[in-house]
Amino acid sequence: MSTNLLAILPEILILTVALLVLILDPFWKDENRRVNLGWLTAGGLTATLVLSLLLDRPVEASLAFGGMLRYDWLAFVFKMLFIFSAAITSLFMMDVEKVGKRAEAYLLLLAATIGMNLMAASSDLVMLYLAIETTSIPMYVLAGFLLDDKKSTEAGFKYLLFGAMTSAIFLYGLSLVYGFSGTTQFAGMRGFFGTFNPVSLGVLFLVVVGLGFKISLVPLHFWAPDTYEGAPTPVAGFLSTASKAAGFAVLIRLFITAFPQIAVDWQMLLAILAVLTMTFGNLVALAQTNIKRLLAYSSIAHAGYALIGLVANNQLGVTGVIYYLLAYILTNLAAFGIIMAFGRVTGSDEIRAYDGMSRRSPYLGLAMLVAFLSLAGMPPFGGFMGKMLVFAGAIQAGWYWLVIIGVLNSIIGLYYYLTVLKYVYLYRMEGENEEAHPIQISRPFVIALVVLTLGIVLVGSFFAPWFGFSTNAALSLF
Repeated sequence: MSTNLLAILPEILILTVALLVLILDPFWKDENRRVNLGWLTAGGLTATLVLSLLLDRPVEASLAFGGMLRYDWLAFVFKMLFIFSAAITSLFMMDVEKVGKRAEAYLLLLAATIGMNLMAASSDLVMLYLAIETTSIPMYVLAGFLLDDKKSTEAGFKYLLFGAMTSAIFLYGLSLVYGFSGTTQFAGMRGFFGTFNPVSLGVLFLVVVGLGFKISLVPLHFWAPDTYEGAPTPVAGFLSTASKAAGFAVLIRLFITAFPQIAVDWQMLLAILAVLTMTFGNLVALAQTNIKRLLAYSSIAHAGYALIGLVANNQLGVTGVIYYLLAYILTNLAAFGIIMAFGRVTGSDEIRAYDGMSRRSPYLGLAMLVAFLSLAGMPPFGGFMGKMLVFAGAIQAGWYWLVIIGVLNSIIGLYYYLTVLKYVYLYRMEGENEEAHPIQISRPFVIALVVLTLGIVLVGSFFAPWFGFSTNAALSLF
């Protein structure tokens, strides 16, 4: 197959799944639509993942479509992460009554996934901006999908409002990059940005504003808590994982490829943002009583941890970021899946509602233990290996003070994760027999949570294959 075809093979397969959803939806009765749509989307994305792994692994890095896209291991690994996230999210969406039976919800999810894939592969400013908008617009709609739910419509509106504002700033930054460098190709920008000057600093600031919103860096985080709380839970999980990873994919490729000569300046800028993001996210999470808001601030903190690897600006650091995002996607999807399964039964997202959960559903409690210990960075789970690699990359580059702050923040994070687990395992329902109130979990949820829980353990325990994938992706930049 030609390079052009290989570069977009996963997107062609996802588009095929979307067409099948669109064509078959009118022929299904209402009572079957929710199940059929969910299994078709999840099955189609799983087939896309398998076929891409078999047919689309890059042999050597190359440009496609006149330099608009880059076909390399970095793009490939991120694409696999996005497709996997979308497949798991489609399983979770099946059990949201007002989302799961609507074909347009799955179509929006697939469109956003195509946009994320193109974000990871973009090597041109025009393609990058189109890919970001292809991702963002469906996510705005999905966040506000529950029209009769005030919190959902508020979440969608806030996300749209702030997203449009930062998108305009980002576009202005890209226009300045093109105006000063005379090219839209990432690799061609090194000539102008070869030495530091005030223009470079201004351009960096505008670009960071646009991408910082995508990964919820402080002070561009303000949309995340309300959006995560109000959006349908599967959408919040997808936003906090795949969408964040897509922002990191762009940050990694753009900064290392286009701005290597002024790395000292953007490293310090990102280091300051990483410290603010980690510290603010963890400190505010301590005060939360709603578990979705706690996970929102936790997600903000994790963006700070991952950013440490990019600040290192070396192969080990970038390998660490990719490994970290792999573990984080598995872990946070599991966490949002668990709170969705539990919230459907209890009707509450308050942390106190989790009293005695481990006795009501031992397996769900075990999954929550694995997910939250991984988020806290405890061995032998994926989150521990991710943090260790990110910190190791920063130490190799001499960023000792940044690693010390990261470790201190990890200790703060451990406190509030263990606080939630305290309610799950140590507290009891007031005046109730927990065993008399079991939590029923549907088959799609069981499949998704088993895959995610095993994935968290495998990524943390069987280090070599995942490290190999991450290293191959990082080597395509260095």
